Amino acid sequence: MDQPATPVTPPARKKAATERDTDSRRRLRHVELLLEVTRRMASYGTLDEVLQALVEMTTTELNAERGSLFLNDPDTNELYSRVAQGNIQREIRILNTSGVAGYVYTAGEALIIHDAYADDRFNRSIDEQTGFTTRNILCVPIKTVKGEVIGVAQTLNKRNGKFTKHDLNLLEAMTSQGTLALQSAQFIERMQAIRRQEMEFIDVVSEVTADIKLGSLLQKVMGEATRLLNAERSTLFLNDEKTNELWSEVGQGLESVQIRLPNHLGIAGAVFTQGKAINIPYAYADLRFNPAFDKKTGYFTRSILCVPIVNKHGKVIGVTQVLNKRGGPFTSEDESRLRAFTAQISIALENAKLFADVQNMKNYNEAMLESMSNAVITLDEAEKIATCNAAGLRIFKVHPQQIMHKPAAEFFAGSNVWVLEKLKRVSETQTSEMIMEAELVVGEDKLSVNLTALPLLSMEKKRIGSMLMLEDISNEKRLKSTMSRYMDPGIADQMLASGAESLGGKSVVATVLFSDVRSFTTITEQLGAQGTVALLNEYFTLMVDCIQREEGMLDKFIGDAIMAAFGIPVGHEDDADRAVRTAIAMIRELWAWNKGRINEGKMAVDIGIGLNTDNVVSGNIGSKKRMDYTIIGDGVNLAARLESACKQYGAHILISEFTYKLLKSTYYTRELDLVVVKGKTKPVAIYEVMDYHTDESYPQMLDALRHFKTGLAKFRQQKWDDAEAEFKEVLALNDHDKAAAMYIKRCEHFRADPPGAEWDGVWVMEEK
Repeated sequence: MDQPATPVTPPARKKAATERDTDSRRRLRHVELLLEVTRRMASYGTLDEVLQALVEMTTTELNAERGSLFLNDPDTNELYSRVAQGNIQREIRILNTSGVAGYVYTAGEALIIHDAYADDRFNRSIDEQTGFTTRNILCVPIKTVKGEVIGVAQTLNKRNGKFTKHDLNLLEAMTSQGTLALQSAQFIERMQAIRRQEMEFIDVVSEVTADIKLGSLLQKVMGEATRLLNAERSTLFLNDEKTNELWSEVGQGLESVQIRLPNHLGIAGAVFTQGKAINIPYAYADLRFNPAFDKKTGYFTRSILCVPIVNKHGKVIGVTQVLNKRGGPFTSEDESRLRAFTAQISIALENAKLFADVQNMKNYNEAMLESMSNAVITLDEAEKIATCNAAGLRIFKVHPQQIMHKPAAEFFAGSNVWVLEKLKRVSETQTSEMIMEAELVVGEDKLSVNLTALPLLSMEKKRIGSMLMLEDISNEKRLKSTMSRYMDPGIADQMLASGAESLGGKSVVATVLFSDVRSFTTITEQLGAQGTVALLNEYFTLMVDCIQREEGMLDKFIGDAIMAAFGIPVGHEDDADRAVRTAIAMIRELWAWNKGRINEGKMAVDIGIGLNTDNVVSGNIGSKKRMDYTIIGDGVNLAARLESACKQYGAHILISEFTYKLLKSTYYTRELDLVVVKGKTKPVAIYEVMDYHTDESYPQMLDALRHFKTGLAKFRQQKWDDAEAEFKEVLALNDHDKAAAMYIKRCEHFRADPPGAEWDGVWVMEEK
């Protein structure tokens, strides 16, 4: 019997069945994969673990070489990735508008790029840094259930073929499935970070506020403010109510120097006066920012956050300023944190400031007592000696243990019992007692003293003891008083300490100063005898103050001229600088004095000053009836010649090369000439000091100095035309420059009558 025939399936129907079977398996795999994503995401607790797992799963499933997942940082507007396979094992940050990832994030659209290097949106810098070659890219946005884009996921270089639409759908599905876990992990991490910040904030405040010393407290506050806000530099300014200035002793990133500025100027001043914070994301785009400090220090300020420091009574006591947050401008969260920080430490700042004020007052009082030349002794209610300053120990020739806590009756006994009588009267009357030129016996010596005894009273006006003040007016003090009229009191002290031998003749290196009033004869004719004496007394007072401020010695007045010396009787390492600073101060004081005279309709006074440093002989010179402590020698004569030469060069201060070479500081100077003064054969270079000038008295002085220096060099090279051109440039800047005009005449003279090849540029001065 014939068997029934087997039915034959048409090829098309068989193919359709196969595709349905493949699609079913794919859907099943898709569902299983998403369930696996959900399962694995649920098993991780940190954001790093979630990112790592999601990147590994998407990379493996899409058969790609590398993958990465970027999340957006809203504080910095950056996309960051903490996980990247391959050679890069660090956090990557890019602007959320940069590259392929930035495009996908901002557009919210997925991308398949088959040739990365042919796409303009691709950023090659990462490949160039790592050596990796990107061929193709699949990049999709990561969206929340509300459709908000929070990041992007991308896979690179599919191992077989190119990325397909199916790959894109699968990557979108996997990242969407993991979005909830990402958000949860982000939230947990953010909460943990906030908690760490809060705990750290509490620890920082506790540590900082425990410090009572203002200097170290400011240092800690600045360090913590810089660190808490991830900034480059910070400064805390406190208000000085006495001077109306904001001041700071600490500048992070700067040398520890005190900064002071008026409390109403600048950004810090605006915050202090208005009591409102200022947050400037771009400093140079804000008109309130003054770039002068940046130019001075070389620092570049990008962003500024400045908040007021308010005490518990609501009073603004200062400001805190932080500069250049790393990673972008300061945020409102930064402002809140800084406000909270300054609010917490404001009490500590006020306490430290109060402690510093009390400590300063205590130190001031102690320093004042210790620095006094008069003895100060205090006694308690039981008439025992409580304190004795250094001068008291010296005058009474005792050590502290020999006087402290001793009964006054025991210490002031014998010939000195009269002191006890004064103390008894003060105790009974509660009023002060004074005795002049009393005799005090100390050992075998008898001192002449002025004594004052005063009662010590508490705030409640109750007696708590007594105080004695003794002024030694013995011969040593009288001598010091006499000598101080001629020199700085400090020098007089040193001379007295060294004894009479310091007044004997000796050869020393000193800088001699000569000054002389111009047209003095005309002045005397106009003022008459009494007016001239009055003018000289006022003028000499100003000039001598300048000399004594730099511890110079006034040698003598010669009519209207002044002769002074620096380096005798006591020398310093910088005597040449002291002399130059004195000369500059004399001109400045003179000009200020002249303004008042001119306003009163009086004639202005002008002077010339000459300085020279050389070996001189100093000592008591004269006869048995009259002696002067003075100096003599060629060094003195040259200083006098230079003072006289000021008229020829139109200068106010001329110094010799010997003084110039010893200067340790920098001044505005110019070499004027190489001269042979009258009575000498050896040439000396002379320099003009010009620091006293202002923009009004000598405009564009630096440019003029440059042209003058070039002109002098050309002059000595006998390039008369070039030299004359440079000196004319000087006159174009300042037509009152007499030295430049003088050299123009010299150029004209030598052009007509050349000096010859042997000429050395020396000018012979015919006048004294």
